[in-house]
Amino acid sequence: MNEKNKLIDKYSAKVYKNRKDHILQLEDLDEAQSIAANTRAIPGVMTARGCCYAGAKGVVVGPLKDVCVITHGPVGCGFYSWGTRRNKARADEDSGGKNFVPYCFSTDMQEPDIVFGGEKKLEKAIEEAVALFSPACIMICSTCPIGLIGDDVQAVARRTEEKYGIKAIGYSCEGYKGVSQSAGHHIANNGLMRYVIGTGDKAPAKKFSVNVLGEYNIGGDGWEQERILKRCGIEVVSMFTGDGSYGALKNAHLAGLNLVMCHRSINYIAEMMKTKYGIDWLKVNFIGVGATCKSLRDIAKYFNDAELTRRVEEVITDELSLIYDDIEYYKSRLTGKTAGIFSGGSRSHHYQVLLRDFGIETIIAGYEFAHRDDYEGREIIPFIKEDADNKNIETITVERDLALYRERYSEAELEALGAELDVDSYDGMIPEMNPGNIVVDDYNHFETDELIRTMKPDIFFSGIKDKYSIQKAGVTSRQMHSYDYSGPYAGFRGAVNFGRDVTMALYTNAWSFVSPPWKNEPMLVGTIGG
Repeated sequence: MNEKNKLIDKYSAKVYKNRKDHILQLEDLDEAQSIAANTRAIPGVMTARGCCYAGAKGVVVGPLKDVCVITHGPVGCGFYSWGTRRNKARADEDSGGKNFVPYCFSTDMQEPDIVFGGEKKLEKAIEEAVALFSPACIMICSTCPIGLIGDDVQAVARRTEEKYGIKAIGYSCEGYKGVSQSAGHHIANNGLMRYVIGTGDKAPAKKFSVNVLGEYNIGGDGWEQERILKRCGIEVVSMFTGDGSYGALKNAHLAGLNLVMCHRSINYIAEMMKTKYGIDWLKVNFIGVGATCKSLRDIAKYFNDAELTRRVEEVITDELSLIYDDIEYYKSRLTGKTAGIFSGGSRSHHYQVLLRDFGIETIIAGYEFAHRDDYEGREIIPFIKEDADNKNIETITVERDLALYRERYSEAELEALGAELDVDSYDGMIPEMNPGNIVVDDYNHFETDELIRTMKPDIFFSGIKDKYSIQKAGVTSRQMHSYDYSGPYAGFRGAVNFGRDVTMALYTNAWSFVSPPWKNEPMLVGTIGG
């Protein structure tokens, strides 16, 4: 019996029927292997997922530094999505010298507000925000109670624009919508595309320019990527949305190319910008030494400029020379180790590449909120059947902007380029994993514990919800949502930071020396009576 069967055989019939398609043990087959994803979690199962509001506010729009992002709902929702992912930001010219990321804006809805309505309280909060901070833009993110009582955040946004003469956007991203935070990503993408992207006219200063999509600057990752790109002579027009700003996003349509880091959270914008403005996108990965080199070379191939190609190779050679000794040292300590990764976004895919740089094999991997195309690649999108839970998420359509559309390559040229470069495409996580590896969608605490027990990884990368239960089981754990207050982990220098932290964690694993009391003595004692 393989590890997958050992795991799901412990479930009841109802749970077994659901979870068997969400867990995949890879086989050495010629045909592609399929996995179930983006469906409702079973009630009562301790899923690690977040909600729609968390995806919109906590992931996509929350990191915008010149925007007052107001949580319209209980203060607990605002606190949940504030400061937990360490989206670093610093004021700059595009943000008008402003940085509101350290603040938590909430209407703090109370019971009387739920009964009598909260629109007046929201308008009062906006009035205070404008008076105190003079933001360039206000965004309103509604939580579950707001959808239930019917407050119209879009109407409040329109009144805000008329009253103060600034951009205001309302997001109906109530937590119960969709099946996970993925729904919130989609809603936030729609709003940015509708009301922000394409409204500016500041053209890039350099010949080669990009947007970096799906990079949230956790621990400074985005800054490291921008540093490398600038060394190559490539201008970063905007970051979506780590250290990003409303001021910069307005001009995103003028960039020469979109680079997609987190496919799940931002692919909607990449596709819509391709349709409306003609901007191609490349799926890149700046997590890992080899991955960073490949991404830089792919960008140079796309722009097809000899001077840029030469500069990229110079930068790669120089950066590699600076980190070679450190990488080799950490590799000598880590080669042969195994790992598990459960996270959101594309991190479960990206970090396998970085771990491979250090000789670590990832034997378990899974996502919290992925869709099938994140696992299997975008070619399966036409065959994905949408269920009822996802049909309340608006899918907007865009048309070619005749004034702003710019086609860099014709269809024939793109087809020829596709022989050596995947443009507007993503192959997914599964093709890069090995036979015998376990892939889990919408993982839960039970499955995490069982897979650690049966697969015995040396280290486990996960989220804050399950990091400590893993450590208390004696397994080294690093969490990928805030990097345990370290980082950056992106790019060449980031790889060294990652190798250092993983080496320290594995060789100073204090929890492995502690035996929890429930392993040695019963926590509950009872008798059978009656």
